[in-house]
This record gives sequence, structure tokens and C-alpha cells, in this order.
Amino acid sequence: KHLAANFRFKMAASMVVKASNHLRTSAAKCLFLNNQQVVQLTPRRWLNLQEYQSKKLMADHGVTVQRFFVADTANDALEAAKRLKAREIVLKAQILAGGRGKGVFNSGLKGGVHLTKDCNIVGQLAKQMLGYNLVTKQTPKEGVKVNKVMVAEALDITRETYFAILMDRACNGPVMVGSPQGGVDIEEVAATTPELIFKEVIDIFEGVRDDQAFRMAENLGFKGSLQQQAADQIKKLYSLFLKVDATQVEVNPFGETPEGQVVCFDAKINFDDNAEFRQKEIFAMDDTSESDPLETEAARHDLKYIGMDGNIACFVNGAGLAMATCDIIDLHGGKPANFLDLGGGVQESQVYQAFKLLNADPKVEAILVNIFGGIVNCAIIANGITKACRELALKVPLVVRLEGTNVHEAKRILSESGLPITSASDLDDAARKAVASVARK
Repeated sequence: KHLAANFRFKMAASMVVKASNHLRTSAAKCLFLNNQQVVQLTPRRWLNLQEYQSKKLMADHGVTVQRFFVADTANDALEAAKRLKAREIVLKAQILAGGRGKGVFNSGLKGGVHLTKDCNIVGQLAKQMLGYNLVTKQTPKEGVKVNKVMVAEALDITRETYFAILMDRACNGPVMVGSPQGGVDIEEVAATTPELIFKEVIDIFEGVRDDQAFRMAENLGFKGSLQQQAADQIKKLYSLFLKVDATQVEVNPFGETPEGQVVCFDAKINFDDNAEFRQKEIFAMDDTSESDPLETEAARHDLKYIGMDGNIACFVNGAGLAMATCDIIDLHGGKPANFLDLGGGVQESQVYQAFKLLNADPKVEAILVNIFGGIVNCAIIANGITKACRELALKVPLVVRLEGTNVHEAKRILSESGLPITSASDLDDAARKAVASVARK
């Protein structure tokens, strides 16, 4: 439904493609405007907010959203429904995975989104949602446990439009993109009717000018007093975009109601993770309950961990090297169990934590360390490896390939450690030895 599409690195091995989808590398957004392709590349973000959290952020910044309450018990949901005093109520299970409407609970209830005009029904439905697992096309097969529900006012939509603010490198800053065709896949609109996609480049010093907001509102098809409302909402959305350090605010549908109200019915917000230091309250809302526990633990130590299906752990620095390592393991008949990216400014303590994570993974039958030291000091890696091997009582084969900064000192540390570490001369040699160590077991 949304504009974003994952940028996939074209690697030979299928598991490398899988890994690249999870990497914090790039996501691509493409729109075709007047037969010209406009591409935006932004880093993929890890921050996960539930629907009610995004709606509260918008409401706090003056953006019009449906009235709603959040409940974690059936009684609270019932009371919330009564407080709304709405003609119709929508009850939504709060999980991060999509496809809630067609999901199934292990309580037997079908659908994670329900409409009703009876407050008492809200309580009954919430009782079958809260504490139960909801299975959708995007969840694991066992589903995801629902701990909260959103009880919201249901509004009729007379007309649906699309509106987004996003960063566009081609324009060196933010861009407004809109279409009178909302509530559908915007990619399809861009491909079939590009004349219905409108774009306004935002000057980062001036912000959204009144004439730009009105022009976008007019292009979206708002008439009369609704045009002023829409323009005001557009300016407030840009204010939100700036204040929360967003890289994207996408509203689909951006609609109007029979009562003459312009409402942001569904929104997606992406945040710049480099701004975490000044957006502590927002990043504190990060919901990791549906994330891989190993990935969450790795993130606590500024490590990037991606779980996979094989049995050879990959311990590397840099996403490109990680994928090349996975690829060459596959080439020699092995299967990566994961890879773990140290990044550039690695410390000895992070190396230790990295080994602790790998050692805790029951799938891992061998570990391949592949480090190319540019910024990274290979001696720091070597000290971390020897400490981890001694303190964690590592029981799986360990193959190490180091190259680059301070590599001779690093090799000396490893060779004099007395530990059963297999050294490799290059990546190909390392992959062969790692695959062979598993085959011998």
C-alpha cells in the first residue's frame, strides 16, 4: 500500500538477498513525474511504532486524526467505547504486522479490525483479542500476542487522496508528493496515470509556503472551505516532519468526511535514526516485542545482527563484506546461520558481546570472522576474540581472516594465545575452512 519498496542488492545467493532486505542500507522510493523518474534513497529505519503511537504524535502536532483511546483490558475497551460517544466504533488490534483485518486469533475470533455500533460488542471483541495471538500473512506462523487495542471513532470517507512529505536527494531536501487518487497503491497510480501525481519542492529555509499548500490542496481536489482545511493540515504535517526529524510522513488516505472535515486516516512515519540523541522520547517508544530477541540484544551494543537459516555464523565489519561472506560460504556448499556486522568504530567490549550472541545461537556450528581493517583496528578485534574464547568457553570451530590496519600485531595476538583458532589467508580460504569444519563434525 505504501510508496516505499525495499532496495535489494542483486547477489547470486538467495540468502544474501534475504539478508540485504534486512540490512540497514537503503530503501528506494520511485515516482514517475512527467515521464521522469524521481528516485529517493534513504537509510532503512529500525524504529517501530504502533498505530496508536503514530496517531498520538500527529494529534500532538495539531494534525486531525480520528478520536481514539488505547486499552489493555476488555473493561477498559468497553469504557473507552462509551467515552467516545461515537455513532460507530472501530476496534483495532495493535501489532506491527500488516494484514490485521484478515487475520485470525487463536481464540477463534476472525479479523483484527472490527466495526460496530454497539459499545457492549467492543468489550466482547476485546476479550477475544487481548492476550491472544493474531496470525496474519506477515506474522510468524504462531502469530503475535496482542497486548493493546485501539478503540477509535469510525468516520465515513467521502473522498480519498494521497499525500506525503519525503526527502529527495535529487532536490537536496524535502518534497511534497500528492495525488487525488488515494486509498490505493500509489505505485500503480504513478505507473498508469502519472499526470495524477503532483510534486512541490520545499525550500528548507522558507518551509511550506501558503501558495504551495493551497496549490497542493487544489491538485488533490479539495474544494471551497475544505481547500483551506487541507492546506492547513499540509502545513501542520510539515511542522511534524521537521520537529520529529522524520525522513517520511505518508498519509494514505488523506480524506474528507461527509461532515466536511479533512482527516488523516492512516499514516506512516519514518524517522532519522541519526537524530535519536535529540528525539529520546520518540525512540523510547520503540516497540521491540515483535523483533528477534538476538537482533534486539545486538542493537543494545550497536551491533547489526541478521538471523538466517544455516549453521555457519558470519562475523564481519560492513554490510558489503557481510553479503560477500555469505555469498562465498554458499558458493563452497555452506549455509550462513546469520551475520553480525560490527561497523566501523568497534571496541573490544563489542567484539566480546558479538561472540556472546553467536555462542547463544543453537544453530551455530562454526564461526567465520572476516575483518577488513580500514577504520577498524585488527588488534582490537584479536584481543576481543581471545577474551571471548577464554571466558565463553567457545565449543565450535573458529576460522579467522584478518586484513588491514595493525594486522601483523593482530595475527601475533592470535597465534600466541594458545587457543584453537584456525587462521585463513584470504576470504576464499576462510570460507573453505569454515565449510570443511562443519562437514567434519
